[in-house]
Amino acid sequence: MDVQTQSQTKTEFRIHPATLPGHVHLTVADLDNQIKFYEQVIGLKLHWRNESSAGLGVGNEDMLRLTQVAGARRFPNTTGMYHFAILLPNRHELARAIARLFALHYPNYPTDHIMTKTTYLDDPEGNNIELYTESPEDGTWTMENGNYVTRRTDGTLSDGREPLDVEALFGELSQDDRLDQPMPSNTRIGHYHLYVANLENSRRFYHEILGFDDMGVARSFRMGMVSAGRYHHHIGFNTWKGEGAPPPPPNSLGLRYITFVLPTQPDLDLLLEHIRQTGTRIDETENGWQVRDPSQNNLVFTRK
Repeated sequence: MDVQTQSQTKTEFRIHPATLPGHVHLTVADLDNQIKFYEQVIGLKLHWRNESSAGLGVGNEDMLRLTQVAGARRFPNTTGMYHFAILLPNRHELARAIARLFALHYPNYPTDHIMTKTTYLDDPEGNNIELYTESPEDGTWTMENGNYVTRRTDGTLSDGREPLDVEALFGELSQDDRLDQPMPSNTRIGHYHLYVANLENSRRFYHEILGFDDMGVARSFRMGMVSAGRYHHHIGFNTWKGEGAPPPPPNSLGLRYITFVLPTQPDLDLLLEHIRQTGTRIDETENGWQVRDPSQNNLVFTRK
């Protein structure tokens, strides 16, 4: 892969390294059915709901918000959400989540990224979800000679997309584990992955305007990654829906916005001032301060 990275100097603005993903907000067609799925299949709790919207999570702040729009449908080959990723605290909880999917015969795709263990699935309306846990003890990925390289701890190479050894993972479970219990309270959103129209425009926006660390753009793979605090990625972005892909029409199924939470109000103020200095539009909303990336994906920034 041909990977470009952006050099970083002491004078460049950086978003606070403790910035973390907050909740993701999706437009749905059937709120009742989606709530049922996220409670019974994923293992979230319903925090609140009204006639057209709901918030779910693990008992703390919302991780997921849903708003029903009558007649909403999905448009192919547009920008928006590829997937949102739910980070579980350990292998035991990932094993419990995957075992629940297996018990329900719900299609999913367990995958070993070496440095993370994961599975992927779609909700009933086609929103892709990643469930994962960190496993740095098994290896890492790095940039070497212009390529993403995944290496196990014994030094051997991996393509980073191996089938997960589910039987070994299920060894984390005991007979006392309840598959019908919600995810634990220390579960959170780990990262987002977006469809974009242009890699370089996206890299420039996330890195230079928002101040995320540039973790690399692999042009031959048509994908890039950025993060706060040098995490492997808080936002992945790709052009797999086509270079120059348009945004979906308003009120389409799928992404409304993603959120990031900064540690303090001064940290948020510094970010907002930097964004304003670049001439980028910022809109104050009831959920926080919203900006749009060059592909018209909405990001909302708030504080703890």
